[in-house]
Amino acid sequence: MSASPLGVFDSGVGGLSILHSIRQLLPHEDLIYVADSAHAPYGPKGEKFITQRSLHIMDYLAARKVKAVVVACNTATAAAIAVLRERYAMPLIGVEPAVKPAAEQSHSGVVGVLATSGTIASDKFLTLQSRFSDRTQILTRAGTGLVELIEQPQFDEAAVLRLLASFIQPMKDKGADTLVLGCTHYSLIRAQIASVAGPDMNIVDAGTAVAKELERRLLTKGLNNLVTATYPVQFVTSGDIKVQEQLLARYWPEPAVVTALV
Repeated sequence: MSASPLGVFDSGVGGLSILHSIRQLLPHEDLIYVADSAHAPYGPKGEKFITQRSLHIMDYLAARKVKAVVVACNTATAAAIAVLRERYAMPLIGVEPAVKPAAEQSHSGVVGVLATSGTIASDKFLTLQSRFSDRTQILTRAGTGLVELIEQPQFDEAAVLRLLASFIQPMKDKGADTLVLGCTHYSLIRAQIASVAGPDMNIVDAGTAVAKELERRLLTKGLNNLVTATYPVQFVTSGDIKVQEQLLARYWPEPAVVTALV
């Protein structure tokens, strides 16, 4: 058993969708969430930059004595997790588009993947995609502009819905009956995505699977916390603290205090 905290990080608030699943499954764990909002979105940025930022955040979390870290960002996982695992001995759990469950659930054999340009172009995703290409047609679309809208203090729902329609309708027209949310930010606007996709399209993300994998790794290492008290999540950002507080008020169901990433 270990009362040390767990670390979770993302380019911005997207990882809150993963954090929510972790909070539900592991309510006794102390959590530190780092949003690298000053550098969001990661999608258009190169692997070298994303890896540098990921190492910087990991150094911060290691100094906070975390026992495990969830890289709650598809783009950072694809770009940096191999390097992170070489440097840090603690359990590291990444996130990747949930193509396998989507392929298993699809009746039409056509699956849409909405992700960042960085994720779609990564070797990690191309390898994942190739594993299912013999039996499932996988349509990819970069959700350019979505993360920026999700990270805005004032939510422009009309703009979000217009953008979603331009991404999702072409995939539906090609027969996709299952949609993978390949960016953790997109799970924060699942209601808007569902309204555009319609009732006949199944929506899949990786939140629950990542939380379960984290639980499994903690149990295997004997690192789970059995103390009955719950702790408020510690939020840290490289961006504007007031903006982060506004975003948390929208996307996180608990009271939040934000500090600066130094």
